[in-house]
Amino acid sequence: MYTLNVYHQDITTMENDIMETLDLISPEDSEQDKIDIEQYIRVYINIRSKKEDLVKRHEEQVAKLDEKMQLIKEKLLEEFEKTNAESVSTSVGTAYRKVKTTHTTNDWESFYNFVLANKAPDLLQKRIHQGAMKEWLEANPTLVPEGLNTFSNFEITIRRKGKK
Repeated sequence: MYTLNVYHQDITTMENDIMETLDLISPEDSEQDKIDIEQYIRVYINIRSKKEDLVKRHEEQVAKLDEKMQLIKEKLLEEFEKTNAESVSTSVGTAYRKVKTTHTTNDWESFYNFVLANKAPDLLQKRIHQGAMKEWLEANPTLVPEGLNTFSNFEITIRRKGKK
């Protein structure tokens, strides 16, 4: 078994203004000064689970707040339309309405043809679809686009053991 020279530290999180110690390493681990690979994986999985729980709970709370904020915006927009107002300033802040325009297409082939015919590539965002590029390079290893930069690095992936 591999042992790494990393010393045990409490991992803490701020929750409801109370400092809470997460029990991420079992009590018998505290007898050792060093943490082995199995301990790293266990701690990582525990931290990831705690993070997922926090994210889920906060996403739910944020969604509720977003709903309330959207309802208020709708009510203000109704009021602005009734009074033909562009902005309203109060002692606590200013609300204003503005036109937001979004462009989409339901016919990508025609849109691409339009872009090509009018030499207007700036109508598209400049980014490469990672999955499609990977598939292209695997299928066409000798046809690499000029100017393509490829970066690869190792990452660690940790999976929880399946339940038996």
